[in-house]
Amino acid sequence: MAFDNPLASEIWASKYRFRPVGAPGDETVQDTWSRVAAALAEAEAPDLRHAVRDRFAEALRDHRFLPAGRILAGAGTARAVTLFNCFVMGRIPDDLGGIFAHVREAALTLQQGGGVGMDFSSIRPAGAAVKGVDADASGPLSFMDVWDAMCRTILSAGQRRGAMMGCLRIDHPDIEAFIDAKRDRIRLRNFNLSVLVPDAFMAALADDDEWPLMFEGEAVRSVRAVDLWGRLMRATYDAAEPGVIFIDRVNAQNNLAYCETILASNPCGEQMLPPYGACLLGSINLARLVTVPFQGGAEVDLSELASLTRTAVRLLDDVIDVSRFPLEAQATEARAKRRIGLGVTGLADALVFCGVAYGSERAVDLTGQWLGRIKQEAYRASAELAAEKGAFPLYDPAILKRPNLASLDAETRDLITRHGLRNGCLTSIAPTGTTSLLAGNVSSGIEPVFAYSYVRKVLQADGSRREEPVEDYALTVWKRMHGETPPPESVFVSAQTLAPADHIRMQAAAQVHVDSSISKTVNCPEDMSFDAFGDIYRLGWRSGCKGMTTYRPNSVTGSVLSVDPSNRAPEAPVLTPRPEALGGATYKLVWPESAHAVYVTLNDVEESGVRRPFEIFINSKNMDHYAWTVGLTRMISAVFRRGGDVGFVADELKAVFDPRGGAWLGGRYVPSLLAAIGGVIERHLGGSKPEPPPSTNAANALESRPSAKAICPHCGGCELIRKEGCDSCLSCGYSKCG
Repeated sequence: MAFDNPLASEIWASKYRFRPVGAPGDETVQDTWSRVAAALAEAEAPDLRHAVRDRFAEALRDHRFLPAGRILAGAGTARAVTLFNCFVMGRIPDDLGGIFAHVREAALTLQQGGGVGMDFSSIRPAGAAVKGVDADASGPLSFMDVWDAMCRTILSAGQRRGAMMGCLRIDHPDIEAFIDAKRDRIRLRNFNLSVLVPDAFMAALADDDEWPLMFEGEAVRSVRAVDLWGRLMRATYDAAEPGVIFIDRVNAQNNLAYCETILASNPCGEQMLPPYGACLLGSINLARLVTVPFQGGAEVDLSELASLTRTAVRLLDDVIDVSRFPLEAQATEARAKRRIGLGVTGLADALVFCGVAYGSERAVDLTGQWLGRIKQEAYRASAELAAEKGAFPLYDPAILKRPNLASLDAETRDLITRHGLRNGCLTSIAPTGTTSLLAGNVSSGIEPVFAYSYVRKVLQADGSRREEPVEDYALTVWKRMHGETPPPESVFVSAQTLAPADHIRMQAAAQVHVDSSISKTVNCPEDMSFDAFGDIYRLGWRSGCKGMTTYRPNSVTGSVLSVDPSNRAPEAPVLTPRPEALGGATYKLVWPESAHAVYVTLNDVEESGVRRPFEIFINSKNMDHYAWTVGLTRMISAVFRRGGDVGFVADELKAVFDPRGGAWLGGRYVPSLLAAIGGVIERHLGGSKPEPPPSTNAANALESRPSAKAICPHCGGCELIRKEGCDSCLSCGYSKCG
């Protein structure tokens, strides 16, 4: 197959192509589809496997159905990995042994490629008495630091970066510290954070009541609900986190409320799950189903959509039977309820093809039609599968009374009454960052298009970067049909031009037809006032959303990609000769495993009144460090001298983990000596003094730091954006969530 752009080819080769040593593998993307289809069809009865395999392969053809990345990468490879993208871990016990047992379980899950979500509300607050040892508890955030360090260790050893969601109830006594945690630019970087907000809090907020903070049923203190909400909004305004999950609404609308309680969310927010809950994901590519794009009568082929939905349900159901699970508790949970997460991608491009602007009333209507058809056909397919293979083990006829099933037609409800359902929950809308790139850069999930065209900077072997144009799929199709004729701006709207209310309108329209939840980011302009920003979350609550995530460029997360319409090539860097004398600073590092201190010197050069780093020296009496410190200083100094944004140097060093273990420095766990050096470089680049003690307010400490661009942790480029509740790089295709 000829890929639509080089990035798609690179994504396939690096993430999804199977190339075993000494054996044939995937030579083309068609081979990948065939491998996946054959592997999943093994779950079928022997006499059906051939026909079902062909049916699956046809659904995958031309990227019409996109199984999640774990399925594409792992199915049929015999690798010891799970095909499930997301898990929520078990309820964390409030004792040291139990806590670290759960750290181990999360590590095993991450190692096999699954993202994890945890609710830390069960851990006693900081300062609470620990009976039997005459000590005070350190609180949930200190243990989240342990999870964070573990996740970075796992990602440093594997091919896929770990993704975690940390949740805390808004009535936990440590909620204020949790809300402010991401103001620190280096803390909990492997976590997305969400606050679990019950209906009672929203009522207290509306009535301007006091809100009790409590643990295990005992009130510790109380705060004004308005003040706590304001603190949450301010943190999200300044640092893009935490997000909000309306947890009572989630549980009230859960199909399986009769046999489970939702505990937390997976890393990107589209799957709310019970303890040890697991869900696998897949997306129907709506952009590939539009008849005659950009012409009169363009529409999604609803008959084809129905057929593809039914095949997708069967395919995902088969994944449950062929997948490995990191933990037996996850396998038991998945097989008892057979939960799947069928969603869509390419919604924005499909709307463009139909001549409809994202966020408009017509877009809301079409979103309801398309997702409503998927929901109807998914439940019908699941009932037919139940007739053929049996209902899920915990099926109860009471499920027909659940809110999500109320809109099903009479024929489907009759099928369910007679046969039950094969799957306890069926629909979800997940992030499709890399799989949407694989499909020719179609718009992701139900997000609007972020940028219809941009220049990708590709790192070369010699350290230089070449530029490569990348276009959204809808724009590519437009140009094939109309040449360079400018597309209509009224239809080609983007995340940069939409009002936040347009985002919420689309999310709410989709949520009506989705069992679980939706991974969606509400993009907000940098100059949006704080008061207007705070109204977004209340609007989301009133509109029926189950969760909310926003992104506003800020000094903590950095700015999103800026799209240069001129696409002008950058000037080649000019290497500045070293002046005779340079000013700088020397930092002392005391590392427990080293007999002697390590001294890091960073010298700066001033150009046009702007100071930038020029060179680095690392010295120690410990000769064990000599060879690598010399090599490191030469390489980093060479990067500094080229100029430009060099913040990625610190990020890369901070991601290095020593298998022998790290150390606690200044009240924070540092995973290696190299990571400690990265921290020194980061502080120097930020123009700040050595990091203050942990008691110093992190928000105040950040005020003196200049705004920084968001740096991709994979390629070091500045094209990192936030969409679908997930960091994604437009340059290299990296996605934090898959």
